[in-house]
Amino acid sequence: MLTFEIAAKEGRARAGTVTIQNAHGTKTLRTPVFMPVATIGTVKALSSQDLTACRTQGVLSNAYHLYLRPGIEVVEKIGGLHRFMNFNGVIITDSGGYQIFSLSKLKKIKEDGVQFQSPIDGSSHFMTPEKVVDIQRRLASDIFMPLDECVHWPCTITEAETALVNTQRWLEMTYAHMRKHDDIFAHAALFPIIQGSTFKDLRARSAELSLALNPCGVALGGISVGEPKEIREELVAYTTSLLPEALPRYLMGVGKPEDMLAAIEQGIDIFDCVMPTRCGRTGTAFTSRGKVIIKNAEYTFDEKPLDEECHCYTCKNFSRAYVRHLMKSQEMTGGYLLSYHNIFWYIEFMNRIRESILEGRFNAFKKEFYDKYRLE
Repeated sequence: MLTFEIAAKEGRARAGTVTIQNAHGTKTLRTPVFMPVATIGTVKALSSQDLTACRTQGVLSNAYHLYLRPGIEVVEKIGGLHRFMNFNGVIITDSGGYQIFSLSKLKKIKEDGVQFQSPIDGSSHFMTPEKVVDIQRRLASDIFMPLDECVHWPCTITEAETALVNTQRWLEMTYAHMRKHDDIFAHAALFPIIQGSTFKDLRARSAELSLALNPCGVALGGISVGEPKEIREELVAYTTSLLPEALPRYLMGVGKPEDMLAAIEQGIDIFDCVMPTRCGRTGTAFTSRGKVIIKNAEYTFDEKPLDEECHCYTCKNFSRAYVRHLMKSQEMTGGYLLSYHNIFWYIEFMNRIRESILEGRFNAFKKEFYDKYRLE
């Protein structure tokens, strides 16, 4: 069972609490919240202990990738994904629909699912909406995502509508399967994914059909797939305007700080993105003043921490000069220290936004952020 309580609002921005009760106990997400991506049961470069130290409330894992490697049988035998990765927070599992369509070869879409070839070993697999739910049940995650078809930008309205028809048919099959198996409903919450690409009439149709199934939360998909920033912000604002206040809203894959702030202003509650760790591994730190490209020569003798306003392990113990030295020397510790800092910074960023909403000063926070933060 999943419930959502709004504690405070400023405009459309809101601070709330998602409470999840299932066979594994009770967990909460204090929103707005950023969830690091743990695709195959790990946030790259970081341990579960690191996640706890960074006050990580939840992570996003991927059912498709875990199904291919190490295999659902392995995770299930160990006792589920929480135990497998030794993480006690909330775990959302994405169905892998996006990865099936973007990574897999020789895809064949059928009415009852997708035939695809593994990008790992070339083996053939058939994924149905029912199988996707059963995989996530066996992973024992907390929030499930249904099988969907996500199109890239730009696409034609015909392509977007075809994908939406498939997504909605599979969603109805998912709910029918869950109604037949009470243990699935008892274990996890499922968020329908609103698709429709950049076409508002399709997004409105997707929202209407999804809400008719009485979900406990809603995800916004098909955003951050290459469209311009202005279009993305317009789509987020439009789609959230179609959704009831009572449901938590999850914006999939959006992760730039300025983009998350804009989405929170439109009523988004939950985010995930690979950006903080991917940027960390390649030498970029997020700071209160904007990005720091640590390999740049200007940091060769810089004794300051990555961010003088940050109190993470990296910033309390190491200089920019040292982290730059590690990255230039291709030492894996450099990527670890940057990734740790970025995850800590992202979560602290969200916590500060939440506090500003609770205290009625979200607009002031936003102004302060843009006054200091150097945009690209």
